[in-house]
Amino acid sequence: INIRLICASNMPLSEMVTSSDFRQDLMYRINTVEIKLPPLRERADDIILLAEHFLEIYCRKYTKVLKELSSAAHKRLKKYYWPGNVRELQHAIERAVIMSDSNKLQPEDFFFSGNSAQPNSLAFDSFNLEEIEKTIIEKVLKKYDGNISHTADELGLTRTSLYRRMQKHGL
Repeated sequence: INIRLICASNMPLSEMVTSSDFRQDLMYRINTVEIKLPPLRERADDIILLAEHFLEIYCRKYTKVLKELSSAAHKRLKKYYWPGNVRELQHAIERAVIMSDSNKLQPEDFFFSGNSAQPNSLAFDSFNLEEIEKTIIEKVLKKYDGNISHTADELGLTRTSLYRRMQKHGL
């Protein structure tokens, strides 16, 4: 079993050893278990579970009445790209708990530093609505590994409407 450590430059530790940027003997000391965990942005279902977990912790820590997330806050948290992964989510929840006086956290209670846009955000070669619609449907289908229910929900469509549009675009 191996640990795949990645440094701040996002280079796997084994590659750093090969390029002589990390000592091989140290790698053998820490190379015990490999855990592959996708980034938070690829685990949308985990975002709300983690957010509620951190919400409970920080309400207790700061002796605040237990707060809840509004459905609009759920959407904002799920749409954010989370470049800082779970730690960034944890700090966003902590800040919202500290700064908000309301018992229900709203989207405006969350402040995200930096750019929240995904690096591979959509760019269009033309502004033809048919092409844009097809591209967006393809992108969201890929995001949810072909899951029609999640894709339709993300796009604000019924499953039937999504199927009809997919058929129209040959998807």
